Amino acid sequence: MPTYQDIIDAYERIKSFINKTPVMTSRTLNEKTGAKIFLKCENFQKVGAFKMRGAINAISQLSEEQKNKGVITHSSGNHAQAVALSAKLLDIHATIVMPETSPQVKIRATRDTYGANVVLCENSVKARHNTTENLINKYGYTLIHPYDNENVIAGAGTAAYELLQEIDDLNMVFAPVGGGGLLSGTSIATKGFNSDIQVFGVEPKNVDDAYRSLQNGKIQTNKTINSIADGLLTNLSQRTFSIIRKHVDQIITISEKEILNAMRFLWERIKLVVEPSGACSLGGVLSEKINIKNKRIGVIISGGNIDLSDFFKNYEKLI
Repeated sequence: MPTYQDIIDAYERIKSFINKTPVMTSRTLNEKTGAKIFLKCENFQKVGAFKMRGAINAISQLSEEQKNKGVITHSSGNHAQAVALSAKLLDIHATIVMPETSPQVKIRATRDTYGANVVLCENSVKARHNTTENLINKYGYTLIHPYDNENVIAGAGTAAYELLQEIDDLNMVFAPVGGGGLLSGTSIATKGFNSDIQVFGVEPKNVDDAYRSLQNGKIQTNKTINSIADGLLTNLSQRTFSIIRKHVDQIITISEKEILNAMRFLWERIKLVVEPSGACSLGGVLSEKINIKNKRIGVIISGGNIDLSDFFKNYEKLI
């Protein structure tokens, strides 16, 4: 299990490769919630998401033999781009397995902008794993797992570490949860900094396996992956589950409408483009399921990669 010191070490290792993302506030948001909200905007991170932190931390620590053979991962988008860019910066070959339903903006960025070899597969966890394993067996690639990797988790935790270094006296920190890498790293960083700060995970009600896992004391799965938050559809690993059980105070779930409302608020009121997965943390704050009155709240906005192709096509028809 990564430690607070591992997160500090990760930050020192990766800080020259990443953006120190801004922390933004909104008077309207503070008035609406009766709290002071501080948004850690990882939508301004390289590749548009916090995933860059974990990917560069993990890949930079590989052996020379591993680097020479290349790396591989499976991802619906943000981790794919992060591994691709990290490998490009370190001059390492990268192969990315992506579901064929991944947003085209993420596929194009992974393949065309960052230069990775993209292999498409069916949209299922089984297909991702099988395709990845077959390529590893054939070429000897090293897997950079999206979240079930201690170095990825430590890198992800550097977002909360930066936030805590900049903003004093936080009472709570909210982060989205899918596979649990970000929430794990956030909880380690937060509790390591000050164990009195409460940590909350937020996930879509339609894919509430993390919530049910904590309730039942063992890892649960989802029968469907029907959520707009495409980055939060994976299940916890044993590693992330163990960390979350130890360090996270509570996981709450929110509806698809609450996710969209959070996205809309960020876009209209703060002028932030945030993807559904990234808006879940603010959706949890706005859900009123946690009493946040008069509290100082840190919110990890995890990413901002939205495919706006249809939006612009509709407007192009009017020109």
